[in-house]
Amino acid sequence: MNVVLAELTEELARIVGNDNLIRNPSELLLYECDGLTFHRRPPHLVVFVETAQQVSEVVRAANRHQIPFLPRGAGTGLSGGAVPIQGGIIIEVARMQKIWQIDLENEFAVVEPGVVNLALSEKLESYGYHFAPDPSSQMTSTLGGNVAENAGGPHCLKYGVTTNHVLAVEVVLPDGTITQLGSPYRDTGYDLAGLFTGSEGTLGIATKLWLRIVRKPQAVRTFLAAFHSVVVAGEAVTQIIASGIVPAALEMMDHLTIKAVEESVNAAGYPIEAAAVLLVELDGLSAELDNLGPRAEQILFASGAYLVREAKTEAERKRIWAGRKGSFGAMGRLNANMYLSDTVVPRTRLPEVLEKIYAVADQYRLMITSVFHAGDGNLHPLLLYDEKKPGDLEKVHAAAEAIMRICVDAGGTLTGEHGVGLEKRDYMSWIFSNDDLAVMRKVRDIFNPEGLCNPSKVLPETKVCKCFVVGS
Repeated sequence: MNVVLAELTEELARIVGNDNLIRNPSELLLYECDGLTFHRRPPHLVVFVETAQQVSEVVRAANRHQIPFLPRGAGTGLSGGAVPIQGGIIIEVARMQKIWQIDLENEFAVVEPGVVNLALSEKLESYGYHFAPDPSSQMTSTLGGNVAENAGGPHCLKYGVTTNHVLAVEVVLPDGTITQLGSPYRDTGYDLAGLFTGSEGTLGIATKLWLRIVRKPQAVRTFLAAFHSVVVAGEAVTQIIASGIVPAALEMMDHLTIKAVEESVNAAGYPIEAAAVLLVELDGLSAELDNLGPRAEQILFASGAYLVREAKTEAERKRIWAGRKGSFGAMGRLNANMYLSDTVVPRTRLPEVLEKIYAVADQYRLMITSVFHAGDGNLHPLLLYDEKKPGDLEKVHAAAEAIMRICVDAGGTLTGEHGVGLEKRDYMSWIFSNDDLAVMRKVRDIFNPEGLCNPSKVLPETKVCKCFVVGS
Protein backbone atom coordinates (compact mmCIF):
# COMPACT_ATOMS: atom_id res chain seq x y z
CA MET A 1 0.00 0.00 0.00
CA ASN A 2 1.11 3.52 -0.69
CA VAL A 3 3.36 4.65 2.18
CA VAL A 4 1.71 8.08 2.47
CA LEU A 5 -1.75 6.58 2.79
CA ALA A 6 -0.53 4.05 5.35
CA GLU A 7 1.01 6.78 7.50
CA LEU A 8 -2.10 8.94 7.21
CA THR A 9 -4.37 6.03 8.13
CA GLU A 10 -2.38 5.45 11.31
CA GLU A 11 -2.63 9.15 12.23
CA LEU A 12 -6.38 9.25 11.65
CA ALA A 13 -6.91 6.08 13.67
CA ARG A 14 -5.16 7.76 16.60
CA ILE A 15 -7.45 10.80 16.24
CA VAL A 16 -10.86 9.11 15.89
CA GLY A 17 -10.22 5.43 16.67
CA ASN A 18 -10.19 2.46 14.33
CA ASP A 19 -13.94 1.94 14.62
CA ASN A 20 -14.56 5.40 13.15
CA LEU A 21 -12.41 4.88 10.08
CA ILE A 22 -13.51 3.20 6.83
CA ARG A 23 -10.79 1.92 4.52
CA ASN A 24 -12.31 -1.25 3.02
CA PRO A 25 -12.73 -0.68 -0.77
CA SER A 26 -16.18 -2.28 -0.91
CA GLU A 27 -17.43 -0.09 1.96
CA LEU A 28 -15.87 3.02 0.40
CA LEU A 29 -18.12 2.52 -2.64
CA LEU A 30 -21.03 3.70 -0.46
CA TYR A 31 -19.42 7.16 -0.52
CA GLU A 32 -18.58 7.41 -4.23
CA CYS A 33 -21.51 9.71 -5.07
CA ASP A 34 -24.22 11.87 -3.56
CA GLY A 35 -27.85 12.13 -4.73
CA LEU A 36 -26.61 12.99 -8.22
CA THR A 37 -25.24 9.71 -9.55
CA PHE A 38 -23.65 11.09 -12.73
CA HIS A 39 -20.31 11.60 -10.97
CA ARG A 40 -18.74 8.74 -9.04
CA ARG A 41 -15.37 8.44 -7.35
CA PRO A 42 -14.72 6.57 -4.10
CA PRO A 43 -12.59 8.22 -1.42
CA HIS A 44 -9.46 6.60 -0.09
CA LEU A 45 -10.69 6.96 3.48
CA VAL A 46 -13.83 7.95 5.36
CA VAL A 47 -13.43 9.42 8.84
CA PHE A 48 -16.37 9.77 11.26
CA VAL A 49 -15.91 12.78 13.53
CA GLU A 50 -17.86 13.93 16.59
CA THR A 51 -16.15 17.16 17.67
CA ALA A 52 -14.70 20.28 16.12
CA GLN A 53 -11.33 19.33 17.61
CA GLN A 54 -11.38 16.02 15.78
CA VAL A 55 -12.24 17.78 12.51
CA SER A 56 -9.34 20.17 13.08
CA GLU A 57 -6.87 17.37 13.74
CA VAL A 58 -8.00 15.41 10.67
CA VAL A 59 -7.65 18.50 8.49
CA ARG A 60 -4.18 19.23 9.87
CA ALA A 61 -3.15 15.63 9.13
CA ALA A 62 -4.43 15.93 5.56
CA ASN A 63 -2.45 19.13 5.13
CA ARG A 64 0.75 17.51 6.37
CA HIS A 65 0.41 14.82 3.73
CA GLN A 66 -1.03 17.16 1.06
CA ILE A 67 -4.09 14.95 0.60
CA PRO A 68 -7.48 16.40 -0.43
CA PHE A 69 -10.44 16.24 1.96
CA LEU A 70 -14.09 17.27 2.01
CA PRO A 71 -17.05 17.24 4.39
CA ARG A 72 -20.15 15.10 3.95
CA GLY A 73 -23.42 14.89 5.85
CA ALA A 74 -26.31 12.70 4.73
CA GLY A 75 -25.20 12.63 1.10
CA THR A 76 -28.53 13.96 -0.21
CA GLY A 77 -26.91 16.67 -2.34
CA LEU A 78 -27.84 16.85 -6.01
CA SER A 79 -24.87 18.50 -7.71
CA GLY A 80 -21.95 16.19 -6.96
CA GLY A 81 -20.70 18.49 -4.22
CA ALA A 82 -19.85 15.62 -1.86
CA VAL A 83 -18.10 13.49 -4.47
CA PRO A 84 -14.35 13.07 -3.72
CA ILE A 85 -13.40 13.63 -7.34
CA GLN A 86 -9.70 13.61 -6.48
CA GLY A 87 -10.02 10.84 -3.92
CA GLY A 88 -8.60 11.59 -0.48
CA ILE A 89 -10.57 11.81 2.77
CA ILE A 90 -14.28 12.22 3.35
CA ILE A 91 -14.86 13.83 6.75
CA GLU A 92 -18.27 12.48 7.74
CA VAL A 93 -20.07 14.84 10.15
CA ALA A 94 -23.43 13.02 10.31
CA ARG A 95 -22.74 11.91 13.90
CA MET A 96 -22.45 15.52 15.08
CA GLN A 97 -26.12 15.68 16.06
CA LYS A 98 -26.27 17.80 19.20
CA ILE A 99 -28.76 20.63 19.58
CA TRP A 100 -26.76 22.76 22.00
CA GLN A 101 -29.17 25.58 22.73
CA ILE A 102 -32.62 26.95 21.95
CA ASP A 103 -32.74 30.66 22.78
CA LEU A 104 -36.35 31.79 22.49
CA GLU A 105 -35.68 35.31 23.72
CA ASN A 106 -33.19 35.95 20.94
CA GLU A 107 -34.87 33.53 18.53
CA PHE A 108 -32.01 31.29 17.50
CA ALA A 109 -30.90 27.70 17.91
CA VAL A 110 -27.34 26.39 18.18
CA VAL A 111 -26.86 23.02 16.48
CA GLU A 112 -24.19 20.74 15.10
CA PRO A 113 -24.01 20.13 11.33
CA GLY A 114 -25.29 16.54 11.50
CA VAL A 115 -28.71 17.52 12.89
CA VAL A 116 -31.40 16.57 10.37
CA ASN A 117 -33.41 19.54 9.12
CA LEU A 118 -36.81 18.22 10.20
CA ALA A 119 -35.48 17.15 13.61
CA LEU A 120 -34.84 20.80 14.50
CA SER A 121 -38.41 21.85 13.68
CA GLU A 122 -39.75 18.86 15.62
CA LYS A 123 -37.65 19.92 18.62
CA LEU A 124 -39.03 23.46 18.33
CA GLU A 125 -42.66 22.33 17.93
CA SER A 126 -43.55 22.48 21.60
CA TYR A 127 -42.20 26.04 21.83
CA GLY A 128 -44.36 27.24 18.95
CA TYR A 129 -41.35 27.80 16.66
CA HIS A 130 -39.87 26.20 13.55
CA PHE A 131 -36.89 26.42 11.22
CA ALA A 132 -38.31 27.90 8.02
CA PRO A 133 -36.10 26.50 5.20
CA ASP A 134 -37.68 23.15 4.32
CA PRO A 135 -36.03 21.37 1.36
CA SER A 136 -37.89 18.35 0.02
CA SER A 137 -35.15 16.23 1.57
CA GLN A 138 -35.75 17.73 5.02
CA MET A 139 -36.55 14.32 6.55
CA THR A 140 -32.99 13.18 5.79
CA SER A 141 -30.79 16.15 4.82
CA THR A 142 -28.52 17.61 7.49
CA LEU A 143 -28.31 21.27 8.41
CA GLY A 144 -24.60 21.41 7.67
CA GLY A 145 -25.34 20.36 4.11
CA ASN A 146 -28.24 22.82 3.90
CA VAL A 147 -25.84 25.60 4.85
CA ALA A 148 -23.18 24.38 2.41
CA GLU A 149 -25.62 24.38 -0.51
CA ASN A 150 -27.78 27.32 0.65
CA ALA A 151 -30.80 25.02 0.43
CA GLY A 152 -34.27 26.29 -0.33
CA GLY A 153 -37.63 24.56 -0.12
CA PRO A 154 -41.33 25.21 -0.75
CA HIS A 155 -41.74 27.74 2.06
CA CYS A 156 -38.69 29.78 1.12
CA LEU A 157 -40.84 31.91 -1.20
CA LYS A 158 -41.98 33.93 1.83
CA TYR A 159 -39.32 33.16 4.42
CA GLY A 160 -36.12 33.12 2.36
CA VAL A 161 -33.52 30.43 1.71
CA THR A 162 -31.01 29.11 4.23
CA THR A 163 -28.65 32.09 4.10
CA ASN A 164 -31.45 34.31 5.46
CA HIS A 165 -31.50 32.14 8.60
CA VAL A 166 -27.79 31.68 9.31
CA LEU A 167 -26.51 34.03 12.01
CA ALA A 168 -23.09 32.54 12.71
CA VAL A 169 -21.00 29.48 11.93
CA GLU A 170 -18.16 27.80 13.77
CA VAL A 171 -15.79 26.65 11.04
CA VAL A 172 -12.68 24.53 10.74
CA LEU A 173 -10.73 26.38 8.09
CA PRO A 174 -8.79 24.41 5.44
CA ASP A 175 -5.58 24.75 7.49
CA GLY A 176 -7.23 23.27 10.60
CA THR A 177 -7.86 26.54 12.46
CA ILE A 178 -11.15 26.68 14.38
CA THR A 179 -12.89 30.05 14.15
CA GLN A 180 -16.34 31.66 14.26
CA LEU A 181 -17.84 33.64 11.41
CA GLY A 182 -20.68 36.03 12.26
CA SER A 183 -22.55 36.54 15.51
CA PRO A 184 -25.94 35.40 16.82
CA TYR A 185 -26.57 38.88 18.14
CA ARG A 186 -25.43 41.91 16.18
CA ASP A 187 -22.61 41.58 13.70
CA THR A 188 -20.60 44.31 12.01
CA GLY A 189 -18.14 44.41 9.16
CA TYR A 190 -18.08 41.92 6.32
CA ASP A 191 -20.79 39.23 6.29
CA LEU A 192 -18.44 36.25 6.52
CA ALA A 193 -21.20 33.90 7.67
CA GLY A 194 -23.11 34.87 4.53
CA LEU A 195 -20.01 34.28 2.42
CA PHE A 196 -19.55 30.83 3.92
CA THR A 197 -23.21 29.85 3.39
CA GLY A 198 -23.51 28.36 -0.07
CA SER A 199 -19.75 27.91 -0.51
CA GLU A 200 -20.31 24.15 -0.96
CA GLY A 201 -17.54 23.00 1.37
CA THR A 202 -14.77 24.85 -0.48
CA LEU A 203 -14.04 27.40 2.27
CA GLY A 204 -14.00 25.08 5.29
CA ILE A 205 -16.07 22.68 7.35
CA ALA A 206 -18.92 23.86 9.58
CA THR A 207 -18.91 22.35 13.08
CA LYS A 208 -21.55 24.50 14.83
CA LEU A 209 -24.41 26.61 13.48
CA TRP A 210 -26.37 29.50 14.98
CA LEU A 211 -29.70 29.46 13.12
CA ARG A 212 -32.57 31.92 13.20
CA ILE A 213 -35.86 30.36 14.28
CA VAL A 214 -39.30 31.86 13.68
CA ARG A 215 -42.67 31.58 15.34
CA LYS A 216 -45.18 29.25 13.76
CA PRO A 217 -47.94 31.24 12.07
CA GLN A 218 -51.25 31.73 13.83
CA ALA A 219 -53.17 30.34 10.87
CA VAL A 220 -52.49 28.42 7.66
CA ARG A 221 -54.72 27.95 4.61
CA THR A 222 -53.75 25.52 1.87
CA PHE A 223 -55.33 25.34 -1.58
CA LEU A 224 -54.98 22.84 -4.41
CA ALA A 225 -55.83 24.23 -7.87
CA ALA A 226 -56.12 22.05 -10.98
CA PHE A 227 -55.53 23.16 -14.58
CA HIS A 228 -55.99 21.68 -18.03
CA SER A 229 -52.64 23.15 -19.18
CA VAL A 230 -49.16 23.47 -17.66
CA VAL A 231 -48.73 26.79 -19.47
CA VAL A 232 -51.95 28.20 -18.03
CA ALA A 233 -50.88 27.08 -14.56
CA GLY A 234 -47.59 28.95 -15.09
CA GLU A 235 -49.52 32.08 -16.03
CA ALA A 236 -51.61 31.74 -12.87
CA VAL A 237 -48.44 31.87 -10.77
CA THR A 238 -47.64 35.30 -12.18
CA GLN A 239 -51.20 36.50 -11.56
CA ILE A 240 -51.10 35.50 -7.89
CA ILE A 241 -47.83 37.32 -7.19
CA ALA A 242 -48.89 40.34 -9.27
CA SER A 243 -52.00 40.68 -7.10
CA GLY A 244 -49.80 41.51 -4.12
CA ILE A 245 -50.32 38.16 -2.39
CA VAL A 246 -47.08 36.52 -1.24
CA PRO A 247 -47.89 32.90 -0.41
CA ALA A 248 -45.77 30.99 2.07
CA ALA A 249 -45.48 28.36 -0.67
CA LEU A 250 -46.51 28.13 -4.32
CA GLU A 251 -45.68 24.78 -5.93
CA MET A 252 -46.48 23.20 -9.29
CA MET A 253 -46.72 19.56 -10.42
CA ASP A 254 -47.50 18.28 -13.89
CA HIS A 255 -49.67 15.35 -15.04
CA LEU A 256 -47.06 12.58 -14.91
CA THR A 257 -45.97 13.69 -11.44
CA ILE A 258 -49.57 13.72 -10.24
CA LYS A 259 -50.14 10.22 -11.58
CA ALA A 260 -46.96 8.83 -10.00
CA VAL A 261 -47.68 10.50 -6.66
CA GLU A 262 -51.25 9.25 -6.50
CA GLU A 263 -50.00 5.69 -7.08
CA SER A 264 -47.22 6.10 -4.52
CA VAL A 265 -48.61 8.24 -1.70
CA ASN A 266 -51.85 6.96 -0.26
CA ALA A 267 -54.74 9.38 -0.81
CA ALA A 268 -52.77 12.56 -1.48
CA GLY A 269 -55.94 13.63 -3.25
CA TYR A 270 -54.59 15.10 -6.49
CA PRO A 271 -56.99 15.05 -9.48
CA ILE A 272 -55.28 12.54 -11.79
CA GLU A 273 -56.87 14.00 -14.93
CA ALA A 274 -55.24 17.42 -14.41
CA ALA A 275 -52.44 18.59 -16.70
CA ALA A 276 -51.02 20.51 -13.73
CA VAL A 277 -51.83 21.42 -10.15
CA LEU A 278 -50.71 24.34 -8.02
CA LEU A 279 -50.34 24.07 -4.26
CA VAL A 280 -50.88 27.49 -2.72
CA GLU A 281 -50.28 27.93 0.99
CA LEU A 282 -50.99 31.15 2.84
CA ASP A 283 -50.01 31.79 6.44
CA GLY A 284 -50.24 34.65 8.92
CA LEU A 285 -52.86 36.10 11.22
CA SER A 286 -56.31 34.52 11.08
CA ALA A 287 -58.01 37.82 10.26
CA GLU A 288 -55.55 38.44 7.44
CA LEU A 289 -56.17 35.04 5.89
CA ASP A 290 -59.93 35.51 6.07
CA ASN A 291 -59.35 38.18 3.43
CA LEU A 292 -56.49 36.63 1.46
CA GLY A 293 -57.97 33.14 1.16
CA PRO A 294 -61.04 34.10 -0.90
CA ARG A 295 -58.91 36.50 -2.98
CA ALA A 296 -56.43 33.77 -3.84
CA GLU A 297 -59.24 31.37 -4.74
CA GLN A 298 -60.84 33.99 -6.99
CA ILE A 299 -57.52 34.69 -8.77
CA LEU A 300 -56.94 30.98 -9.38
CA PHE A 301 -60.34 30.54 -11.01
CA ALA A 302 -59.92 33.73 -13.03
CA SER A 303 -56.51 32.48 -14.20
CA GLY A 304 -57.89 29.27 -15.66
CA ALA A 305 -58.21 26.76 -12.81
CA TYR A 306 -61.12 24.38 -13.31
CA LEU A 307 -60.96 23.20 -9.69
CA VAL A 308 -59.86 24.90 -6.48
CA ARG A 309 -60.06 22.95 -3.24
CA GLU A 310 -59.05 24.11 0.23
CA ALA A 311 -57.73 21.67 2.83
CA LYS A 312 -60.39 21.62 5.53
CA THR A 313 -58.37 19.86 8.21
CA GLU A 314 -54.73 19.61 9.27
CA ALA A 315 -54.77 15.95 8.24
CA GLU A 316 -55.88 16.89 4.72
CA ARG A 317 -53.22 19.57 4.53
CA LYS A 318 -50.55 17.07 5.56
CA ARG A 319 -51.74 14.62 2.89
CA ILE A 320 -51.42 17.29 0.22
CA TRP A 321 -47.88 18.11 1.32
CA ALA A 322 -46.97 14.44 1.68
CA GLY A 323 -47.66 14.12 -2.02
CA ARG A 324 -45.41 17.05 -2.88
CA LYS A 325 -42.61 15.95 -0.55
CA GLY A 326 -42.81 12.39 -1.83
CA SER A 327 -42.89 13.29 -5.50
CA PHE A 328 -39.21 12.63 -6.26
CA GLY A 329 -39.35 9.18 -4.70
CA ALA A 330 -42.50 8.41 -6.71
CA MET A 331 -40.55 8.78 -9.96
CA GLY A 332 -39.23 5.24 -9.50
CA ARG A 333 -42.62 4.08 -10.74
CA LEU A 334 -41.95 5.69 -14.12
CA ASN A 335 -38.37 4.65 -14.88
CA ALA A 336 -35.22 3.27 -13.30
CA ASN A 337 -33.21 6.50 -13.06
CA MET A 338 -33.91 10.19 -12.64
CA TYR A 339 -31.93 13.34 -13.35
CA LEU A 340 -33.23 16.33 -11.41
CA SER A 341 -32.33 19.71 -12.85
CA ASP A 342 -32.32 22.89 -10.77
CA THR A 343 -32.51 26.18 -12.60
CA VAL A 344 -34.23 29.51 -12.00
CA VAL A 345 -36.09 31.74 -14.43
CA PRO A 346 -38.05 34.97 -13.98
CA ARG A 347 -41.61 34.09 -12.94
CA THR A 348 -43.04 35.95 -15.92
CA ARG A 349 -41.09 33.67 -18.30
CA LEU A 350 -42.40 30.42 -16.78
CA PRO A 351 -45.02 29.61 -19.46
CA GLU A 352 -42.69 29.95 -22.45
CA VAL A 353 -39.77 28.24 -20.69
CA LEU A 354 -41.93 25.28 -19.70
CA GLU A 355 -43.02 24.82 -23.31
CA LYS A 356 -39.39 24.85 -24.49
CA ILE A 357 -38.33 22.36 -21.80
CA TYR A 358 -41.02 19.86 -22.81
CA ALA A 359 -39.93 20.33 -26.44
CA VAL A 360 -36.34 19.38 -25.47
CA ALA A 361 -37.60 16.16 -23.88
CA ASP A 362 -39.53 15.37 -27.07
CA GLN A 363 -36.43 16.10 -29.16
CA TYR A 364 -34.35 13.59 -27.20
CA ARG A 365 -37.24 11.14 -26.75
CA LEU A 366 -37.01 11.25 -22.98
CA MET A 367 -39.79 11.09 -20.42
CA ILE A 368 -39.93 14.32 -18.44
CA THR A 369 -41.94 15.46 -15.43
CA SER A 370 -41.99 18.76 -13.59
CA VAL A 371 -42.44 19.47 -9.90
CA PHE A 372 -41.02 22.76 -8.71
CA HIS A 373 -41.09 25.94 -6.65
CA ALA A 374 -43.19 27.96 -9.07
CA GLY A 375 -43.47 31.02 -6.85
CA ASP A 376 -39.82 31.97 -7.24
CA GLY A 377 -39.26 30.42 -10.68
CA ASN A 378 -37.07 27.61 -9.33
CA LEU A 379 -37.61 24.86 -11.89
CA HIS A 380 -37.05 21.15 -11.29
CA PRO A 381 -37.52 19.30 -14.58
CA LEU A 382 -36.98 15.58 -13.98
CA LEU A 383 -35.56 13.60 -16.89
CA LEU A 384 -36.37 9.91 -16.48
CA TYR A 385 -34.15 7.28 -18.08
CA ASP A 386 -32.55 3.85 -17.71
CA GLU A 387 -28.78 3.97 -17.35
CA LYS A 388 -28.59 0.36 -18.57
CA LYS A 389 -30.25 1.29 -21.87
CA PRO A 390 -27.60 2.16 -24.49
CA GLY A 391 -27.58 5.86 -25.33
CA ASP A 392 -29.95 6.97 -22.54
CA LEU A 393 -27.26 8.54 -20.35
CA GLU A 394 -25.81 10.51 -23.26
CA LYS A 395 -29.26 11.80 -24.18
CA VAL A 396 -29.88 12.92 -20.61
CA HIS A 397 -26.58 14.83 -20.52
CA ALA A 398 -27.42 16.60 -23.79
CA ALA A 399 -31.02 17.37 -22.78
CA ALA A 400 -29.95 18.69 -19.35
CA GLU A 401 -27.46 21.05 -20.96
CA ALA A 402 -30.10 22.26 -23.44
CA ILE A 403 -32.54 22.93 -20.60
CA MET A 404 -29.94 24.92 -18.67
CA ARG A 405 -29.20 26.96 -21.79
CA ILE A 406 -32.91 27.76 -22.25
CA CYS A 407 -33.20 28.97 -18.65
CA VAL A 408 -30.05 31.11 -18.81
CA ASP A 409 -31.15 32.65 -22.11
CA ALA A 410 -34.49 33.53 -20.48
CA GLY A 411 -32.65 35.65 -17.92
CA GLY A 412 -32.30 32.91 -15.33
CA THR A 413 -29.42 31.24 -13.57
CA LEU A 414 -27.90 27.77 -13.21
CA THR A 415 -29.06 26.77 -9.74
CA GLY A 416 -31.62 27.85 -7.21
CA GLU A 417 -30.81 25.59 -4.28
CA HIS A 418 -28.88 22.46 -5.23
CA GLY A 419 -25.54 24.14 -5.79
CA VAL A 420 -23.03 24.13 -8.64
CA GLY A 421 -20.74 21.33 -7.43
CA LEU A 422 -19.43 19.22 -10.29
CA GLU A 423 -22.69 19.19 -12.23
CA LYS A 424 -22.70 22.83 -13.38
CA ARG A 425 -19.11 23.88 -12.72
CA ASP A 426 -18.18 24.08 -16.38
CA TYR A 427 -21.25 26.19 -17.22
CA MET A 428 -20.35 29.02 -14.82
CA SER A 429 -18.94 31.07 -17.70
CA TRP A 430 -22.47 31.26 -19.13
CA ILE A 431 -23.46 33.71 -16.41
CA PHE A 432 -20.14 35.06 -15.07
CA SER A 433 -17.37 36.89 -16.86
CA ASN A 434 -13.71 35.90 -16.61
CA ASP A 435 -13.21 38.80 -14.19
CA ASP A 436 -16.11 37.58 -12.03
CA LEU A 437 -14.65 34.08 -11.87
CA ALA A 438 -11.19 35.43 -11.12
CA VAL A 439 -12.54 37.32 -8.10
CA MET A 440 -14.28 34.16 -6.86
CA ARG A 441 -11.03 32.22 -7.18
CA LYS A 442 -9.20 34.87 -5.17
CA VAL A 443 -11.79 34.63 -2.39
CA ARG A 444 -11.56 30.85 -2.36
CA ASP A 445 -7.75 30.94 -2.35
CA ILE A 446 -7.70 33.22 0.71
CA PHE A 447 -9.56 30.56 2.71
CA ASN A 448 -8.22 27.53 0.86
CA PRO A 449 -4.74 28.43 -0.49
CA GLU A 450 -3.56 24.81 -0.84
CA GLY A 451 -6.71 23.85 -2.74
CA LEU A 452 -7.12 20.70 -0.64
CA CYS A 453 -10.59 21.46 0.75
CA ASN A 454 -13.24 19.99 -1.61
CA PRO A 455 -11.17 20.56 -4.76
CA SER A 456 -12.52 20.78 -8.32
CA LYS A 457 -15.94 22.10 -7.27
CA VAL A 458 -17.96 25.22 -8.19
CA LEU A 459 -15.36 27.06 -10.29
CA PRO A 460 -14.19 25.87 -13.72
CA GLU A 461 -10.76 24.25 -13.71
CA THR A 462 -7.96 26.46 -14.98
CA LYS A 463 -5.32 23.75 -14.98
CA VAL A 464 -5.08 19.99 -14.97
CA CYS A 465 -6.02 18.62 -11.54
CA LYS A 466 -3.35 16.74 -9.64
CA CYS A 467 -5.29 13.80 -8.31
CA PHE A 468 -4.03 11.89 -5.30
CA VAL A 469 -3.16 8.49 -6.71
CA VAL A 470 -2.62 5.52 -4.45
CA GLY A 471 -0.55 2.60 -5.60
CA SER A 472 -1.10 -0.95 -4.45
